[in-house]
Amino acid sequence: MNKETLVITPTYNEAHNIGSIIDHMMNLDIRCDMLIIDDNSPDKTAVIVKKKQAEYPDRIYLIEREGKLGLGTAYVKGFHFALENDYLYICEMDADFSHNPDDVPRLVRSVKKGEADVAIGSRYCKGISIVNWPLRRLILSYAANIYARIITGVPIRDMTAGFKCIHRKVLKEINIDRIKSNGYAFQIEIHFRAYKAGFKLKEISIIFKEREEGVSKMSKSIVREAVWRVWLLRLQSLFGKL
Repeated sequence: MNKETLVITPTYNEAHNIGSIIDHMMNLDIRCDMLIIDDNSPDKTAVIVKKKQAEYPDRIYLIEREGKLGLGTAYVKGFHFALENDYLYICEMDADFSHNPDDVPRLVRSVKKGEADVAIGSRYCKGISIVNWPLRRLILSYAANIYARIITGVPIRDMTAGFKCIHRKVLKEINIDRIKSNGYAFQIEIHFRAYKAGFKLKEISIIFKEREEGVSKMSKSIVREAVWRVWLLRLQSLFGKL
């Protein structure tokens, strides 16, 4: 029998947040298992996860990797885990409370009711719903999403959203092993591949809060990758290479 919901959370130096977010997730009004994929965090994030595994038997899973291998590869590994373990609804969520765990049931219910195959926690579908971002970062993110939407043709406003619920049939169809992007570009590629495969994408408005603990993982290389990757995706689609 298929399991219900798995929330995948990649981590790197999230010791300040991971225990609290696990506790929060374990007490939602729907059952969500969690898969933490830790990239050998120097702050011993994985040690905290292992303690939580003892508190919540058979609900917390941990994959430890040898180094900082990137967001995209973490999610692909997590997607394989979800498919191999028969989860129906697979969620992406950050570990730093920028994504509110209380929004997870809303995303899952949208997919469960058939309103969407990919339910996206969107910062931009009802104006701008971001708290505590510097103006420069907000302008960069907003412009990047307009850029990605125009080039790819995907009709959603938050192309770089990293908070979502995906039905397992989407991951089985879109050939996740071909996904090579990381960072913002990874999220763009997931949305693009799902849209091109004919699945329904729906944006659900959330309030995104800048992390209170730890350091943002965004870098110039992540931005540069997003700039050129959208063109590559479009060309691959035009020539049937997706």
